[in-house]
Amino acid sequence: MNIIITGGSKGIGKAIAHQFAAAENNLFLCARNEKQLKATADELRQKYPQSTVHVKRVDMRNKESVQAFAAWCSGFGAADILVNNAGQFLPGSIHLEEDGLLEQMIETNLYSAYHLTRALLPAMIKNKSGHIFNICSIASIAAYANGGSYSISKFAMLGFSKNLREELKPLNIKVTAVLPGAAYTDSWSGSGIDPQRIMEANDVAKMIFAASQLSAQACVEEILLRPQLGDL
Repeated sequence: MNIIITGGSKGIGKAIAHQFAAAENNLFLCARNEKQLKATADELRQKYPQSTVHVKRVDMRNKESVQAFAAWCSGFGAADILVNNAGQFLPGSIHLEEDGLLEQMIETNLYSAYHLTRALLPAMIKNKSGHIFNICSIASIAAYANGGSYSISKFAMLGFSKNLREELKPLNIKVTAVLPGAAYTDSWSGSGIDPQRIMEANDVAKMIFAASQLSAQACVEEILLRPQLGDL
C-alpha cells in the first residue's frame, strides 16, 4: 500500500511512519528539515528493509510545493492512506499575538491538508478506495489560554474533516479526524513536563494504524485521546 505522511520526520508523524513501515508498505514522507527527514528515512530503511521509504523536502505552507509533492507521490500510484500531519504550534492570545500569526497557522495547519488532499483525491476517487487521516487536536474542540490562532486553525481542521467525511462517504473513501491531547514530542522537550504525565507519540500512531485495518464497511470517524490524568 502507498502511505503518504506529511510532517513525517519527527514526533507523531515519525511514530506513524514506524507503524506502517513495520507492516511492509510503501512510505512517502515529507518535512521541511531535510537533514532530519533523511535521518528518519535511514532509520526506517534499516529497521524495516521489507518496506520502501521515499522522502522529499516540502514546505507545506506553499501551495505550489504541496501540489508538486502530490504529483511526485502520484508518479508511484494512487495513495491508499494519506495522513495530513504537518503542523506547527505557536502560542498567543488573539488580542496580543503578532500580526500575521493567524495566516501562518492557517497556512501550515489547514491549507497544507486542504491542497494536498484535493490534489490526491482524483486518483483515490477513480480507485473507489482510500483512507484520509487528519491530525487535529484537543484544541479543535476546547478553547484554552494562550491557544489563539493555533486553536482557531485546529477548529478549522476539524471542520474540514467533517465536511470531507460527508462528501466522500458515497465514494468509498474513509476520513478520520484524530484529536490527540498532549503527547511527548520535540515540542515538549525542555518544557519541564514529566514525560510520564503525557502520552507517547506512539499511542497516537497505534490508534491510527488500528483504524486503518478495519473492514471496508467500517469507518472510525474520530479518534480522541487524552493523557490518563486528563489535559494539562
